[in-house]
Amino acid sequence: MDHAALVLFSGGQDSATCLAWALERFAHVETVGFDYGQRHSVELDVRLRFLDAIRGAFPAWAAKLGPDHLLDLRVLGQVSETALTRPQAIAMQAGGLPNTFVPGRNLLFVTFAAALAYRRGIKRIVTGVCETDYSGYPDCRDDTMKSLQATLNLGMESRFVIDTPLMWIDKAETWALSKQLGGRTLVELIRDETHSCYLGDRDHRHDWGFGCGTCPACELRAEGWRKFEGEPTSA
Repeated sequence: MDHAALVLFSGGQDSATCLAWALERFAHVETVGFDYGQRHSVELDVRLRFLDAIRGAFPAWAAKLGPDHLLDLRVLGQVSETALTRPQAIAMQAGGLPNTFVPGRNLLFVTFAAALAYRRGIKRIVTGVCETDYSGYPDCRDDTMKSLQATLNLGMESRFVIDTPLMWIDKAETWALSKQLGGRTLVELIRDETHSCYLGDRDHRHDWGFGCGTCPACELRAEGWRKFEGEPTSA
């Protein structure tokens, strides 16, 4: 059904913004998250609190918000030697990619989301991948998503559409999009109730939200917040 969408919702800023984007456009929206043995598994708890907060703050969206699904993909963590699945320092690798890159992660996420969407009779799959802020991750590229969409449609004899609302915008523009969609209320919910920190830090609160403040995800989120708020940035 084209009036419905399945949103890949991790509990982070990008996927939360994509969820709001979908709720503005579709009559029925379901969410899916993945447990892949990530170090920042706190996001799995945060995502449920955010969904509850959305229901409370936006009654019109609450009426559209359908079931949430959590899929067990811990096998991905078992085959990944990365800083997101192992207790190791974040660093650049010899091949030029950061060791926060989990090979195959977004390919598997979207593929499993498509399998779920197929069973649920949903054609639109929404994900927050982005070329602008993607840290060099090849599975976040527009070409990757277009190729994956074609492969899934061939392999499942379907007509899925993979929507990527954030593909060509940066973090400041992502904050601005959330404001456009749900005003300052949504901005503050995303700031306070989502999680992006790679280290899973929910103890330290900053003006842009919770996190360690030093990992690449925190730095990106903080820089985008300052630009969005019109404050001086480190650039």
